[in-house]
This record gives sequence, C-alpha cells and structure tokens, in this order.
Amino acid sequence: MLHKATIAGMAMDPASNTPIIILKTEAEEHVVPIWIGLLEATSIASVLKEVAFDRPMTHDLFKNFLQQMAVRVIRVEIIDIRDSTYYARLYFSSEQGGDFDMDARPSDAIALALRFDAPIFIDDQVIEKSKHDVSEAEAADQTEEGKKWADYLAALSPEDIGKA
Repeated sequence: MLHKATIAGMAMDPASNTPIIILKTEAEEHVVPIWIGLLEATSIASVLKEVAFDRPMTHDLFKNFLQQMAVRVIRVEIIDIRDSTYYARLYFSSEQGGDFDMDARPSDAIALALRFDAPIFIDDQVIEKSKHDVSEAEAADQTEEGKKWADYLAALSPEDIGKA
C-alpha cells in the first residue's frame, strides 16, 4: 500500500555531516528519513525556500527539457530499501499519449516532484524497513564545494525551509 507523504523537514546528520530529508506520511504520521547528497539537498531546499538561481540547476534543466517535450512528472513513489539504499520510481505523463515510469534516486525524484508539484508516496515496506534500518549515511563530500554546501545546509532551520 502507498501512503501520501510530505516533506517534514531537512537536517544534517551530525555524525557524517550529510543532509537528511525527512518525509512524513499524511494519514498515519509515519516518519521516514532519507540520507541524500549535498547538491540534491540544495536543489530541494531551493524549491522549498523559493530561491531562484541565475542559471538552471540540474533538476531545473531536466524540468525545462521535459516541459519542452510536453512531459510532466505526475507522481513519485519511494518503493524500497535494500542494503541501506532507498529506491524510487518517477511516473511521467506525455501529451503525445504515453505514460511511463523509470527508476530514480529518491533525492532526484523528490527534487523533480517539487518542481512539478507532484505528489510523493511511500510504500509500506519502506516505512517498515526504515524503522529497523540502521542506515550508513552517504559519505560527505569533502571538497571545498561540498563543505560550502554543508555549511549552507547546516545553517538552515526548519523555519527557513518551511513545510510542504
């Protein structure tokens, strides 16, 4: 069974200095934390805070491409956790008459869902596995650029980001 979810907030994992996006189901109020990369966290935060950049970020570029092709994201499903890795599917609708879906990282899928105002769903098994998953966070980006984004995200409070 799928549960509609919203973004409850974003945080930094103090142990690894890695961003975490926190999804919360609407009806049952289950919470699912997903460790994501710094650049994906920045992309998500920019939409939540309505920050516009001079040049399109990767997710904005992909959105622009999809719109040119008359395709839109209609929903995202977080479908599984295997070996501490979360899996998602992106669902698309095309004006030329074809609906299709593809595998995606949850962070990329969420970044696109926000740009298309598409709903996010979490599968039962993800909710159940996330309760027992002692996830190893992705390794933090130790480059100067990575440290800059980590500092930026660490300074954000839930009030800065808002709620979906």
